[in-house]
Amino acid sequence: MAGTYDVPMTDAADIALLKAQAAQAAADAAQARAAAAQAALDAALAAQASQGSQAPADGQAPADGQAPADGQAPGGATEPEAVPVVEGYAAVVRDGYSFTGPSLPVGTYLSFPTEQEAPREPSAVSGLRVGLPLGLLNRHALVAGATGTGKTRTLQLLAEGLSAAGVPVFLSDVKGDLTGLAEPGTASDRLTARTAATGQPWSPAAFPVELLSLGGGGLGTPVRTTVSELGPVLLSRVLGLNDTQTSALQLIVHWADSQGLALLDLADLRAVVDYLTGTEAGKEELRSIGGISPATAGVILREIAALSAAGGDRFFGEPALDVADLMRTVDGRGLINALELEDIQSQGTLFSTFLMWLLGELFESLPEVGDPERPTMVFFFDEAHLLFADASKAFLEAVTRTVRLIRSKGVGIVFITQSPTDVPDVVLAQLGSRVQHALRAHTPADAANLRKAVSTFPTSPLDLTEVLPALGTGQAVVSVLDDKGRPTPVAPVVVDAPASVMGPAQPGTISSLLAGSQLAPRYATTVDNESAAELLALRIEGQAAAAAAARAEEEARAAADKAAQAQAKERAQAQAAADKAAQKAAAARQREVERLARQAEKEAERERRERQKAAERRQREIDKTIGAVGRQVTREITRSILGNILRR
Repeated sequence: MAGTYDVPMTDAADIALLKAQAAQAAADAAQARAAAAQAALDAALAAQASQGSQAPADGQAPADGQAPADGQAPGGATEPEAVPVVEGYAAVVRDGYSFTGPSLPVGTYLSFPTEQEAPREPSAVSGLRVGLPLGLLNRHALVAGATGTGKTRTLQLLAEGLSAAGVPVFLSDVKGDLTGLAEPGTASDRLTARTAATGQPWSPAAFPVELLSLGGGGLGTPVRTTVSELGPVLLSRVLGLNDTQTSALQLIVHWADSQGLALLDLADLRAVVDYLTGTEAGKEELRSIGGISPATAGVILREIAALSAAGGDRFFGEPALDVADLMRTVDGRGLINALELEDIQSQGTLFSTFLMWLLGELFESLPEVGDPERPTMVFFFDEAHLLFADASKAFLEAVTRTVRLIRSKGVGIVFITQSPTDVPDVVLAQLGSRVQHALRAHTPADAANLRKAVSTFPTSPLDLTEVLPALGTGQAVVSVLDDKGRPTPVAPVVVDAPASVMGPAQPGTISSLLAGSQLAPRYATTVDNESAAELLALRIEGQAAAAAAARAEEEARAAADKAAQAQAKERAQAQAAADKAAQKAAAARQREVERLARQAEKEAERERRERQKAAERRQREIDKTIGAVGRQVTREITRSILGNILRR
């Protein structure tokens, strides 16, 4: 097979024609073998009937409404007990897939030439069956392959087998063509030829299906959860926030929880962000626990608005889904919960995040069971690449932790995607089983991805770089864990045909499913309970009333202060006037005193001058008198002296 992609186009076309002719010849031969086998079966049944036996013959389906027993194919037919006689690598595959416990059929071994063999066309080894140990499905699995290679039919087949084994299933019906699980398939010449060539025991069967829709956006019972239940990390994933914005959202959700504010829908979250960033009381509370920037708050609000506009707000609300409602059985068969998503392109992130939330809820609610004989539930994660695209470190850690730990709860996860490289290595390492459909290598990047995919399989004599591109639709390469947890040999297979309709169910069947839903009465109608938006509105109203009362009180206090100030001013003015009048009177009195003092001084001065004048007059009179007396005395003395002298 080496050099397949190096031949000219004309040679490739010739080879394709030869392959088609060979396939037709194989189909003709298969029809002949099927006719012979049917004749042998009819003869055996006739012989059994003649012996009076009442037991159902091998290959017959159980009665309607009964679940197939362990070891039966999804349609109810018993797996053939005869083990084909094979040799070489086929014998290795036969021994590797001979499990002691119940297994989930996958397909019939498709013999490819090993590297030591001469090139030849691959052929199915009739009766050499390949399957997955049912008890190890909680070790998780990967179904991968290019578009159109049959991944959806493999998903359908596995879901049928699990339901038949009594295991509830959750799957996402992205393309809308898995509702056919509710209707039995129809036999055809092509199907008969295929099953005859592979030895698959096939009979039509329908399975119990519960139709769900994300937020009520499509057919089925609406499933919802609350913002609080989803949590800030998963919600940040839905909103497309970076690490800084995620931390801010965690702070906001933590504050709401501490305040007893239930975040039920996006309106509640928007109300909390508005309160914390748009009111003074909220800003003060936000500052007390760390605070966020206005720019970050603006981004969060814009992303909330964008998600609401895209219809994402329908997913958030009450009643929130109780995961216990997904884990039911009907007449011994596991319920297949099929979630429809109307627009995977615009809501892929919300869809994948919801599935991750469901896994988290299962982990929280289920008890530890270790490794049970069969899984508690199996979860099909379609379009798994959407889960990991642009995933933050915190989100990827949450996914890895959930995948690693949920196995102890008995829950198996099957990731479905186009290439194993779509799944991060830390998650891929947790997947014990692989069903790899065809991978193409049309570009260098495709070739690199092919080599990476091959490197994830155990070593084998097969050249998987040649085998994987050569697989046709409905063919795959399988490697699982055996009963002891060891990888089984790499086994190319022709995947079994599902027992139910491979496509959408009839409208009447869908209407019947919707009418008979046990979940619709609980979840169909949205319940608007009191939550953060209403409580914050009341709080803001109370704060507004308190602020108004405070303003009124402040205004009254201001008015009283103003009146008091006016009164004080009037008193001050009156006092000033009184002081001025007193000062004026005092000044007048002072002037009068000064006038009287001046007048007194003048009187005193006048009296002094008059006294002085009188004294001077008296002095003059005295002086005059003294002078006169002196002169008299002098005259007397003089006369006396002169008289004496004269007398002498």
